[in-house]
Amino acid sequence: MAKVFDAAEVASHNTRDSCWVILYGNVYDVTDFIPAHPGGSKIILKLAGQDATEDYDPVHPPGTLEENLKPEAKLGRVNPDSLVQQHAPAVKADADDADTRPPLESLLNLDDIEEEATKRIPKKAWAYYVSASDDLYSKQFNNSVYRDIFLRSRVFVDCTACDLSTSVLGNKVNVPFFIAPAAMARLAHPDGEHGMAKAAARFGAIQVVSNNSSMTPEQVVEGAPPGQVFGWQLYVQNHRDKSVAMLRRINAMRDRFKFVCLTLDAPVPGKRELDEKSNFERGNNVAAAVSGSGDEKRPGGGGVGQQLFFGTACDLTWTTTLPWLAQHTDLPIVLKGVQTHEDAYLAAQYAPRVKAIILSNHGGRAMDTAPPPVHTLLEIRKYCPEVFSKLEVWVDGGIKRGTDVVKALCLGATAIGLGRAPLFGLGAGGQAGVERVFESKLNLNDPKHRGTVVALR
Repeated sequence: MAKVFDAAEVASHNTRDSCWVILYGNVYDVTDFIPAHPGGSKIILKLAGQDATEDYDPVHPPGTLEENLKPEAKLGRVNPDSLVQQHAPAVKADADDADTRPPLESLLNLDDIEEEATKRIPKKAWAYYVSASDDLYSKQFNNSVYRDIFLRSRVFVDCTACDLSTSVLGNKVNVPFFIAPAAMARLAHPDGEHGMAKAAARFGAIQVVSNNSSMTPEQVVEGAPPGQVFGWQLYVQNHRDKSVAMLRRINAMRDRFKFVCLTLDAPVPGKRELDEKSNFERGNNVAAAVSGSGDEKRPGGGGVGQQLFFGTACDLTWTTTLPWLAQHTDLPIVLKGVQTHEDAYLAAQYAPRVKAIILSNHGGRAMDTAPPPVHTLLEIRKYCPEVFSKLEVWVDGGIKRGTDVVKALCLGATAIGLGRAPLFGLGAGGQAGVERVFESKLNLNDPKHRGTVVALR
């Protein structure tokens, strides 16, 4: 029979030398794991001696404990009667009251959806999703730049029907926009990335699953209909064996995952001040515990972004990384994060191994004053238009309206990624909220009519 601990006893083990935490009612001794924690020691020590389930659960996929802790680290169970509420509720008390929720149909655009989600998701999640690098200039310009591009409408054109279906990497899809890789979806809603997948299935859209997904790839694609297209985002790790192990899992699911999306626009974590500030809101009572501890130096305040990115390799090159990747997967490669026409031209030299590029500045999250992707799209059209004939050019960042999608398509893009929008859709209404994001792009209130849409608005 498992030993039962009183919460007060657990609370006494709150130092680097003896660190216990409670997860899902179980007591774990994580002392030996502190130096190896990918997110650094601070985040563990901040929760030392406490019930860490609320902080841990939305961020870590199932199986993480078993993969990283020895069996003997599980000490027993905690007496539930001895537990006290240690943190403020993550979501406002009325958030689940149906009477306080406006109908999703009344959320007419992405700004409405984001505003509703902001009322309901934990502040830590909001800070992580909204945050961008430094002064947020690139993030804001990603949005505003589309306002400076005008549509030249022609008349006497039959608009009775508009077929939005297209082919992406040889896969038939029903809409030209896709869910771009965005981490930690369960911070917004328990439906998480699996809820996104079910929403994407209703509209025949592609989903690129984040390397830092809060669910396992197996969970995300579970129950997906035949033909639904997924891609796997890859951040190459300093410890390459971790990346190789994940590629092995993705290769085994090639009936679902049709390509690998290698992300290149964030070799180091950006300075996301909103995210980092949220780390201090409960008070950093572990400063003394970690000072002078020899813990590997990490930049910034240790927000969610810093935790996720630590360990990501920054030594990738054209001549070393692509051959390495070819050794471990034969799935098509999509390079995410191209920001200049020069790199687009270089990528085209690696076709057909490289099948597509995504013009992206990481949503303004990696480096402020990085150019908006649509500017890079215009550069390619001007300086090296032959790129379009050698590989597909996708775009993400700043897409707010269906008209933005039209503009990117008119300028030569094959597909357009939505990053923050599905996360806020989750926050506003779970899977149904993500579906509302898609509907807002199609100017539809009822998804069953999506086949007869006459224009993207």
